[in-house]
Amino acid sequence: MLSCIGMVLAALALWPLEGDAVGLASFVGLFLVYLAGGLPAGWRAAVTLWQERILDIDLLMVVAAIAAAVVGAPFEGAVLLTLFSISTTLEERALGRARRAIEALMGLRPETALRKEPDGTVAEIPAADLKVDDVVILRPGARVPADAMIVSGHSSLDEANITGESMPVNKEPGAPVFEATVNIDGVLEAKVTKTIAESTVARMIALVTEAQAAKAPSERFSAWFGQRYTVAVMAGAVLAFAAFCWLGRGWEEALYRSATLLVAASPCAIVISVPAAMLSALSAAARGGVLFKGGAALETLADINAFAFDKTGTLTTGKASVTQIVVLDGDERGFLSLLAGLEAQSEHHSAAAIRHEAARHGVVPVEASNVTTRPSAGIVGSDGDGELWAGNPRLAAQMGASIDHPALLALAADAQTVIYVGRNSRALGAVTVADTTRPTSRPALAALRKGGVEKIVMMTGDRLPVALRIGEELGLKREDIHADMLPEDKVAMVSELAGMGRVAFVGDGVNDAAALARADVGIAMGAAGSDVALQAADVALLSEDMSRLADAHRLARRTATIIRQNLTFAMSAMAALVIGGLFFELPLPLAVIGHEGGTVLVVLNGLRLLRDPVRGKERAAAPPTSGLVVGQPVPRHPYRRKVARRAA
Repeated sequence: MLSCIGMVLAALALWPLEGDAVGLASFVGLFLVYLAGGLPAGWRAAVTLWQERILDIDLLMVVAAIAAAVVGAPFEGAVLLTLFSISTTLEERALGRARRAIEALMGLRPETALRKEPDGTVAEIPAADLKVDDVVILRPGARVPADAMIVSGHSSLDEANITGESMPVNKEPGAPVFEATVNIDGVLEAKVTKTIAESTVARMIALVTEAQAAKAPSERFSAWFGQRYTVAVMAGAVLAFAAFCWLGRGWEEALYRSATLLVAASPCAIVISVPAAMLSALSAAARGGVLFKGGAALETLADINAFAFDKTGTLTTGKASVTQIVVLDGDERGFLSLLAGLEAQSEHHSAAAIRHEAARHGVVPVEASNVTTRPSAGIVGSDGDGELWAGNPRLAAQMGASIDHPALLALAADAQTVIYVGRNSRALGAVTVADTTRPTSRPALAALRKGGVEKIVMMTGDRLPVALRIGEELGLKREDIHADMLPEDKVAMVSELAGMGRVAFVGDGVNDAAALARADVGIAMGAAGSDVALQAADVALLSEDMSRLADAHRLARRTATIIRQNLTFAMSAMAALVIGGLFFELPLPLAVIGHEGGTVLVVLNGLRLLRDPVRGKERAAAPPTSGLVVGQPVPRHPYRRKVARRAA
C-alpha cells in the first residue's frame, strides 16, 4: 500500500507542474517506495543469505533498483520496486488460496454436538469434548460432529465435502458416517468411533498439508535451478557492466544497462511455474475426494502407461450375495451355522454376504476360535470338534480335502465365486457368491484409454470363469484378465508391467499392500475412514466412484501440460527481455513490466487448476434439508444445553 502511495506522489514530477511542493512530494514519494518496497525485500534477502546461504531472487530486484537510483534514474527503480511488491503480494495471495482450499474443511466442522446421556436426555456440548463410544443425535440438516457409526435410524447424507460424491448416500444402522458431512432427511443416532483429532477430516488436512510440503522432482529441480541461476545472473550483470564500460558506454549507462539485464534475466517466473500448478492441482483434487501424498505422486500419475486393477471391491462393488448352497450331508442349517461362525471373524467381502444369508435364515453362528486367514486361499478356525475351513480349491488342497463330488464339480463350472467348506480333511459343501461390477467401472476404464493409457489389466485370486465374466462386462481383452493369483503373483505381474513403462496398481488399500508398494503409483479405492488405505497408497480415492480415478489421471496430465506451458512462456519471455536488454537498449521500466507481468501470468495460469472439475458432473439438487422419511418416527428426548449460543 505504501509503495503504491509513494509511486503516485513520485509521478507528480512527470506532470506539467512546477514548484517546491511538487518536488518535495516527488522526493517523499520516491523515499516511501524505496523504504516500503525495498527495505522488506532487502531484509528478507539478507536474512536468507545469512542463515541459509542462499542468494534470494529478491536481492536481484533490490540491487537493480539501487543501481537505477545511483545512475540518476530513481523513478525507474521506484517502478521496479512497486511492481515487484504488487506481484509478490498477488503471488502470495494466489498461492495462499491454493493452500487454503482444503483447509476450508475446518470451517465445515460443527462446533457443537448433541450427545445422548445415559439417562436418555440430550445435551449440547462442544464437539471437541466428544469421546469414543459417545452416542450423538443427528437431526435433519445437521453436520456430523465426528466419525461415527449409525446405531439407529435411516437417512441420506451429503458426503460431497469428504468423498466428492455428487449424490446423497443412503445410510442405515451399521453404516459409517464421516465428520463434516450433512444429514439430510432423517433423525439418526450414531456412536462416535474417532475423536475429531483422529477423524477423516483431520487426516485429510494433515495428508494434504504434508503433500503440499513434499516437493515433486520438478519442483526440487526448479528450486535447485533458481538458486544457481540467480548466482549466474549476478555474475552475468557484473560481466555486462565491465563489457559495456569496455565498449565506451560510460559507467552510468553501463550500470543502467546492467540493472536492466539483472531484471530481465531474473528467474522468478521459472521458479514459481511448477509450485503454482502443483499446489492448485493438489487442492482441487482434495476437494474432489482425491488425496495425493505429494507432488511426486501427481507428477508420476501423469506418466502412467499401464493400470493394474484388483477385482473384488475395486472394479466390483464387493457387496456379494449368496446365490447357491450345496450341502453334502443335507443339513443346510447346520452347514450355514458352521460357515457363518467361521466367517464372523473375516473382513473379506464374501464374508458379509455369508453372514447376511445366515441371518436371513435365522441361523445362529457357532463359536469359532483360533481363526486365521490364509492369503489368497481362505480362512481356517476351530469349533471344538475339529479344524474348520472355508476357501477356494487351493485351501481345500492344503487341507487334503477332495472336492470331486459331482455336486461340487457342477458349481465349479459356473462363472461365480465358489467357497468350499470343510472340517479337517473332509469337504462338507460349498456356496456360490456373486459380485457385480461398479456402474462407474466400465466408463472409467474407457476414459483412461482415451486419456492415453496403453494397457489395462485385471488381477484377482478368484477363479478364471468368474474373472472372465467380470472382465467381459468391463470390456477387457482375454489376455488382460488374470485369475487364480497369489499376492506374490500380483507383485510379479506389476514388476513385469513396470518393465514396459510406468505402472499404477489400484486396490482397496487393505489387501494387496505388496502390489501397491511395488507399483510406481499405488492407488487405494474407497479410502474414507480407512487408516490402512490412507497409509498404504500414494493416492487415496475417498469415494468408491471409479470415475474419480479417471478424473485424477486427467488432472495429473493437465497439470503436466500447464507446467510445460508455464516453463515455455517463462523461458521465452526471459530470453526476449535479455536480448532486448543486450542489443536493443530495452528501458528498465519495460523490463520490469515484462518480468513482473510474466511472473503473475504463470501464477494465474497455474491457478486455473483450482477450477478443475474433479467431481465430474454437476451435483444434482439435494433433497430438502428439512422433513423426515415417511413412516420414520421422530424420537423425542429431554434436552438441555451445556454450551452457550453464539451471538447472532
